[in-house]
Amino acid sequence: MPISPRLSRRALPPASVSLESRVCGLRSSVHTSLPSVDPAWQSHARDQVAQGSGSRATMWALRLRRSKEKMKAGLHALQPWAWTLKRIGGQFGAGTESYFSLLRFLLLLNVLASLLQACMTLLPTWLEGPPPGPPGPDTSSPCGFYNPNPQGLVTFPTHLFNLLSGEGFLEWSPLFYGFYPPRPHLAVTYLCSVFVIGLLHLLLILHRSVSGLKQTLLAESGALTSYSHRVFTAWDFGLCGDVHVRLRQRIILYELQVELEEAVVLRQAAVRTLGQQARVWSVRILLNLLVIALLGAAFYGVYWATGATVELQEVTLVQQMPLLKLGVDYLPSIFISGVNFLLPPVFKLIAPLEGYTRSHQIVLILLRTVFLRLASLLVLLFSLWNQITCGGQAEAKECKTCGYNYKELPCWETRLGQEMYKLLLFDLLTGVAVMLLLQFPRKLLCGLCPGALGRVVGTQEFQVPDEVLGLIYAQTVVWVGSFFCPLLPLLNTAKFLLLFYLKKFTLFFTCSPASRTFRASTANFFFPLVLLLGLAISAVPVLYSIFLIPPSKLCGPFQGQSSIWASIPESISSLPQTVQNFLFFLGTQAFAVPLLLISSILMAYTLALANSYGRLISELKRQIETEARNKVFLAQRAVALSSANEAL
Repeated sequence: MPISPRLSRRALPPASVSLESRVCGLRSSVHTSLPSVDPAWQSHARDQVAQGSGSRATMWALRLRRSKEKMKAGLHALQPWAWTLKRIGGQFGAGTESYFSLLRFLLLLNVLASLLQACMTLLPTWLEGPPPGPPGPDTSSPCGFYNPNPQGLVTFPTHLFNLLSGEGFLEWSPLFYGFYPPRPHLAVTYLCSVFVIGLLHLLLILHRSVSGLKQTLLAESGALTSYSHRVFTAWDFGLCGDVHVRLRQRIILYELQVELEEAVVLRQAAVRTLGQQARVWSVRILLNLLVIALLGAAFYGVYWATGATVELQEVTLVQQMPLLKLGVDYLPSIFISGVNFLLPPVFKLIAPLEGYTRSHQIVLILLRTVFLRLASLLVLLFSLWNQITCGGQAEAKECKTCGYNYKELPCWETRLGQEMYKLLLFDLLTGVAVMLLLQFPRKLLCGLCPGALGRVVGTQEFQVPDEVLGLIYAQTVVWVGSFFCPLLPLLNTAKFLLLFYLKKFTLFFTCSPASRTFRASTANFFFPLVLLLGLAISAVPVLYSIFLIPPSKLCGPFQGQSSIWASIPESISSLPQTVQNFLFFLGTQAFAVPLLLISSILMAYTLALANSYGRLISELKRQIETEARNKVFLAQRAVALSSANEAL
């Protein structure tokens, strides 16, 4: 019979199997995995049922559902680099693809933050008139004087050093907090922009985490990870073109590789004796003690570098040499970057010795590295807090007059913004330097030295845990510094955009596919969870600065306030009395207690509904298993009866 032209254009599965084996495989896949139903077919069936009912409400629901589906399809079509991510997943595995997917998500967060900062900070600054210039050298107050832009002839190297350190002409610019004038409306919008951006980012990260949690629960439940599902139902018979076919083949290959590797490790763990278990746990305890010692040494080094920076800046020799001064300014950033560069490879060498599966090793490496990076940032912020607040001693001589150390830090908010600016810039420069000075020379060495030596020295894999933690660390720096450096999200947008193309080029031209992969569901859930942890950690210093540290008296939109938050009650007091009563009612117990009760009732109802659905799903699974056993029994009986008939 001639083959239909439509069928001839469709791609066939990668392996040629007989019709009998394919039918048997499909039967086994039905017995051992959940049925896979096309979502488009389900939507079409619902539409047919809705049209058959004929009610007006049903027709409106049908139109609304179609509009939502078209909107989702349009938003999906607008996602940038969709084909690039698909190609990366097919060639290097879903774990590497998850890194670029997270990078695209963070780029979206920074674009939204940049737009909100432009609308709520930059526009109000110029709508009320041009901002005033920097305070003159003769301007003084009980809190000293502040001269961010000294006049005089400035050489080109000094301009370059100012660009790298955020000082000089950049210190009094829209980039930093001190530039914005003390205007009531600007103070409110400036402060509200921080809360709006934080809330929006929180909602988007939670949405991504929940969607990743669904995939993780399905993957860990075993319903979608059986080999029959991968082999017999994972192929898409609608694929057209050799490129798409090869990509799908490689994706299935990586999924099977993950399943087999984890099955081997779990089987080895199941047959361990009591003595082997004790030896494994002893090794794990010793390795964790080693990790704790390394982390403690790194944190002490960051604290020492931050304190030494202040002392070295007062040395006459350092002040006379711009290059040396730049190195001293970057000393905390250099130390943090050095620690983050040296310790993660050590964690990577330790993880395989603990006897976990590849997915659990990735989680351990991520936890240790994220603790190293985020805790190093917290140690830096603690050192700066110690300088700003005189170690928390409000009665100290330097802090008694103004509530902060005005002699060393006349505009402490701008100083914090400069530190975050330097961390962001140094992180980008370090990444570019590693790519140009390490990765490309290794690739060239691989081509110049044929044989085993070239392959051993030049072969390099894309290290997903290190790269992901680099993204989360950079985004945490932006969350901490966006209040003190409002244009930091815009700079991070440009950085992530450049980073995407650099990492893509590095991946395809210098890296080989990973010899060991890990489950994509681990990345889909754990990466947003670590990102959520970074957001929570970044909120602590920002909220502490807003509520507890007095603002600078010589710069910024909150001059003359007892605290940064004090501008909000003052702005509320200018509203009509009815609006004031309503806003103050939202902060009373009369509103909070009923809200808490309603939330508790809704949460209890949701948990009860989820438990009922869980019991229903378990019952349906048991029915499927029973039906499968019945079919096997009937097939065996049929074979036995046919054999008996042949014997007769």
